[in-house]
Amino acid sequence: MSQSTKSKPSRSGRSRRRGVAPDPALRVAAETAERVKRQRRTTPSEIVVGGRPSVDLLPTEVLADRRGSRVVRRMWAGVVLVAIVVGIATAGASLLSSQAHDDLTHAQDETLSLLQQQANYREVRDTEAGTALREAAQSVGGATEIAWQPYLASLKASLPAGVEITGVAIDSATPLETYAQADTPLQGQRVATLTIDAQSPTLPSVPSWLDAVKGLKGFVDATANSVTLDPTTGTYTVNMTIHVDQAAFDGKYQDKGE
Repeated sequence: MSQSTKSKPSRSGRSRRRGVAPDPALRVAAETAERVKRQRRTTPSEIVVGGRPSVDLLPTEVLADRRGSRVVRRMWAGVVLVAIVVGIATAGASLLSSQAHDDLTHAQDETLSLLQQQANYREVRDTEAGTALREAAQSVGGATEIAWQPYLASLKASLPAGVEITGVAIDSATPLETYAQADTPLQGQRVATLTIDAQSPTLPSVPSWLDAVKGLKGFVDATANSVTLDPTTGTYTVNMTIHVDQAAFDGKYQDKGE
């Protein structure tokens, strides 16, 4: 009785202890849900509201052909743009060249007109050239000229009363040759030498004469060479040498040339 009343464990109890095998469909769904959660945590998702689902079913060759066509169209557009730029540049260069040619032609016409006008006044230009040449020759030839007549008048006025100049010898520079200078030291530069003979009724004071001629224009120095007495007339003759420098030049042709 006791053996019959002892209860045996049921089959369901054994199955609960051992564990029930899960359904494969449920396991796949659980794994998929877990994978979706992980993707949502790692990458942000974009939610499109109201978007129209679309699928590109064209073959890859068609897409590649379309991309190639776009590239070709862009290349041709670039070629056309380059051609337009080159055409504009060529037109601008042609326009500038044409303007330059017109300016050159106009300048040549003006030059020819001026030459023709100058030919009408050739005689006048020849006369002007000859005048300029003569003025230049006068300027060079008269560069060493001294107005001797007023200079001798100034010399005579500087001598004492009663003294007369009886002889004058002049040696002056020329435009073609440099005037010879003295070899004696302490003598100044000169451009002309006057050697005069003067008569005096009385014995002259030579130092006074030398002091008197110092006021002459361009005076450098003066020397009394000799004093002689003429017994027949009782007059004294003084021989004197006077040196003058370039300040004695009259410069009239130089002034005229300026």
